[in-house]
Order: sequence, then structure tokens, then C-alpha cells
Amino acid sequence: MEDFPMTIFGHFDIAQLCLYAFWAFFFGLVIYLQREALREGYPMESEVSGKPAMFGPWKIPSPKVFNLPHGHGRVLAPNPEKDAREITDRKFAMRATEKWSGSPFEPTGDPMVDGVGPAAWAERSDYPELTIEGAPKIVPMASTTDWSIAGEDSDIRGWKATGCDGKVAGVVKDVWVDRSESMIRYIEVTLEGGKAALCPMSAVRVDVTTKSCKVASVTAAQFAKAPGVKKAGQISMLEEEKIMAFYAGGRLYATPERTEPWL
Repeated sequence: MEDFPMTIFGHFDIAQLCLYAFWAFFFGLVIYLQREALREGYPMESEVSGKPAMFGPWKIPSPKVFNLPHGHGRVLAPNPEKDAREITDRKFAMRATEKWSGSPFEPTGDPMVDGVGPAAWAERSDYPELTIEGAPKIVPMASTTDWSIAGEDSDIRGWKATGCDGKVAGVVKDVWVDRSESMIRYIEVTLEGGKAALCPMSAVRVDVTTKSCKVASVTAAQFAKAPGVKKAGQISMLEEEKIMAFYAGGRLYATPERTEPWL
């Protein structure tokens, strides 16, 4: 029985063919993934002119239609008109400290409210995130009978909520639960005057000795500035983005001392 010939021609054999085919495939895969990564967040914004711009050898891929679940229609990605409009239409309350590209920006207003620096937020969809069944994913515990706080854990409802200045901002009225991840996402604080403010649970330190929820990100007075929700008992993905960004921004902007250098 004759052996199967491994050489195709000359010194070029099947092993070399497989190697070169793999290199060609891998090179094409890198280019494909790099272009697919440009479907969102591009074009970028020129720091000098403020106009949309692209940097590097890669071009934005042609638009592709994506069908959204639960009847939320379709989205086009990339959407050049929408992406460019977000750059040119949305005004940021900040200014460059120098005219050269890469210079730092400094806020011109209240950065926590204006969404500047660590308080920046992305343009997410303005409707609630849904479970696989199509129901709102994050809801107040008071609105559902399927969720409760375990008996061995502290029920923080009715406890004080304090800011980084040690002052009382209000009282925890309710907790908002994530029905997909089985965890508390937000605490709802009733402030003086009756206004409600949501605070991410990840920003809260529960003190069982004083029966208080301590939030180091903001002062007690700044709770009133936190972004709210348009519909009671429901939070959209865009509202979540703004609330999370507000408390994240407080890590730098809550007090003047936090913006000063450490050294």
C-alpha cells in the first residue's frame, strides 16, 4: 500500500499549507474583531475642534441592524447620524485648561449634576432593563410579594442614611431588588421635605451598631441632588446610569478637599 503524498509541489507540503491557512484566518479574525469593536462609541471627538474624528487605520464598519428583545424594535449600529449628534448636540459644563490636545478639563458648574469626569454617564436606553420573562428587573421590595429580607440579616428599612459629613440625610424607606441577580441594588431614602432619593447599595456601608446606612460618596445635603426616576416604582437603564455616575462622581467632587492633590 502506497503512502499518501504529503508534498504538494517542490518543498511546499500540507503542513505548510495548514500553517499559512491558519495565519491568514487569524489575521482576518483580528481585522474583523477590530472593526466590530467600532460599532459603538465611534467616531471619537477631537479634543481640539470638538468635531467627530477617527484616529488610526481602522474604518467604521457598515451599519448592521440588531433586533432588540421584548418588542423594543431595532437599532442600527453604527448609526453615524446619532453618534455624531451625541457629540455635537450634548454640551458639557467643562473647559480645557490648555489649547493643546490631551490637556486636562476642569468643570465649570456642578460636575456631579452635569455628568463630568467620574460623574460621566453613557446614553443607555430610557426604558427598564427586563428579566428573561419580560418583566422589570429592578423593583422596590414593597411592590412585590416574592421577595423579603432573610430573618438572619438586618432589615435596614427605617434606619438613618448619613453622608460623608456624618449628618443625617434621611430615612431608608425601601430597598430595590434585582430579581435576576437576587440582590439589593438600591436603597430608597426619604429626605427632609418628603423627596425620595435612590442610592446604589454598593455605595452603602451598613452599620448595625448605630442602625445607619453610611454613604461615603456624598454629603447629606447632596442626596437631594441625586437624579431621580420619571415613573414611581420603575427605573430605566438611563436613569440607573445617571444615578450610579452621580455617586461615583462624589468620590472626587463631593467636597473641595477631594479635588486637591494627595502629595
